[in-house]
Amino acid sequence: MAKVTRDDVARLAGTSTAVVSYVINNGPRPVAAATRERVLAAIKELGYRPDRVAQAMASQRTDLIGLIVPDARQPFFAEMAHAVEQAAAERGKMVLVGNSDYLDEREVHYLRAFLGMRVSGLILISQGPSEHAATEIDAWDARVVLLHRRPEAIDDVSVVLDDIGGAERLTRHLLDHGYPYVACLGGVDSTPELGDPVTDHVIGWRQAMERAGLDTEGRLFKAPYNRYDAYRIALELLAGPGRPPALVCATDDQAIGVLRAARELRIDVPGELAVAGFDDVKEAALTDPPLTTVGSDREAMARAAVDLAIGEPASGSGPASDRIRQFPVTLRLRASCGCPTPS
Repeated sequence: MAKVTRDDVARLAGTSTAVVSYVINNGPRPVAAATRERVLAAIKELGYRPDRVAQAMASQRTDLIGLIVPDARQPFFAEMAHAVEQAAAERGKMVLVGNSDYLDEREVHYLRAFLGMRVSGLILISQGPSEHAATEIDAWDARVVLLHRRPEAIDDVSVVLDDIGGAERLTRHLLDHGYPYVACLGGVDSTPELGDPVTDHVIGWRQAMERAGLDTEGRLFKAPYNRYDAYRIALELLAGPGRPPALVCATDDQAIGVLRAARELRIDVPGELAVAGFDDVKEAALTDPPLTTVGSDREAMARAAVDLAIGEPASGSGPASDRIRQFPVTLRLRASCGCPTPS
């Protein structure tokens, strides 16, 4: 059986091969709705399958978007990757995912690999300062969209949250409950960097404490971002004589580890210890007690990142500069801080 070609589709649809290309590639020129329907009907009737490899060779671009994340096993990054994949699919793109594992060399490895594949867009959730990645991006003269984190070394467009404002509001909410002070479980970096969400969460916590006239000295504790290490550190912290009355965690995953440690130590949450996180992963609503956290419109952020990556105007962003699209945050108030959990 002879291979169906674009000429065959154009002939059956009563149009030109150029119009068929515009329909298949969703541009660059608009196609009237009736004509588009005829082309799609002809494609279905003939069983035409575009040769994506040939298209990529001709255009020097693929229908792929590269996404680099620090660790897709962590719930926040898994949910963000899924949102990016959904947004890309709505725009006729597919997503390749690489895990940097919080390592500079792996981040650079995936940058080189994806850019070498001529992806149509690249989204980077950076694992750190990313100085080597910045050098690689400059060498390729590539357009990269920074999502979630904005390393100082890379001056590409970014899609981020109001992390400082969200952490400040969360801390202030806990203080409004009447807790004498709020401690903070931050990250492990010895040299915090502006634009890093965890650093910004610590800044927001510190601002709320200082504006309430409270001391922060000795009330900031370090832990990796995952629940397992946070659990181990929380066991020691909560069993000691200086157990805080309330604890803001830089991530929900940390907070889930803290809740597990409190349960093992028979510490009542929130009666003896209030706990709050940041990210609003889906699991936060199912912890015991349900976790108070800071949420955002992850789907809107993903759509904005994908649009910027493929050269479209960013959709749905909040206050923005020319380089930064910042999205607002929302407090998700649940029982772990002393609030009633919404039904």
